[in-house]
Amino acid sequence: MLVVLKSNYEELSREAARMVANSIRQNREVRLGLATGSTMVGVYRELVRMYRDESLDFSHVVTFNLDEYLGISPPHPQSFHHFMTKHFFSHVNLEPRNIHIPDGTINGDYEKYCAQYEAEIQSAGGIDLQILGIGRNGHIGFNEPTSSFASKTRLKVLSKATVEDNRKFFGAGETVPRLAITMGIGTILASRRVLMLATGAAKAAAVANAIEGPLTASVTASALQLHPDATAIVDEEAAAQLKQRDYYRDVMEMTALFTPGKLS
Repeated sequence: MLVVLKSNYEELSREAARMVANSIRQNREVRLGLATGSTMVGVYRELVRMYRDESLDFSHVVTFNLDEYLGISPPHPQSFHHFMTKHFFSHVNLEPRNIHIPDGTINGDYEKYCAQYEAEIQSAGGIDLQILGIGRNGHIGFNEPTSSFASKTRLKVLSKATVEDNRKFFGAGETVPRLAITMGIGTILASRRVLMLATGAAKAAAVANAIEGPLTASVTASALQLHPDATAIVDEEAAAQLKQRDYYRDVMEMTALFTPGKLS
């Protein structure tokens, strides 16, 4: 895994957006796997700026979001549909028909629906670049600890830790969802490239376990160690518990020197 160290959240956001933009410029029909959460806000803000100021064209891009809460409709202010519309979709020229987000309002054959979402990804040609955040317990998507590394899109029970982390986004007395539809670890690993972002001291332990810890279903982000083209961009606070920080800096310097464009 390539580890890119950045000083702060703003630098991290710009670097991640630059990588996404380069993927679009290299292939205007690129298939992007998208994530939500506060870490992603800066990335989407920078991509919107690039669309506005640099004519970055999203008109042929196809997107698949990682997950969505079950039982929440798209207009709900805490739905991931709403998040993506607010921070990204409503500001760029993505075609609505090319946007895919799991439907949290389904009520019935969840297994069939999840298989259909998985089939849509495959029918589109698979995901070229999957963007991920990481939870405090080391989860990616909503793949909580003990998730199978072979798992596909499915309905998942959220851990108490994840529910508590998400409570701050909901109003007083409002029920926080305990279930979500999420791409599986196997779905994520099938992406051609993976980009994981982490910022802040609260993510330091999870980042260290994912990048340098053992391969374990207890930290589902550690599965990214198996991916042939995975990059982690982390700021200084999130990188605080990494033991090989100096080496990662050396790799970045040598990569930039001998293989220009590799970090793109």
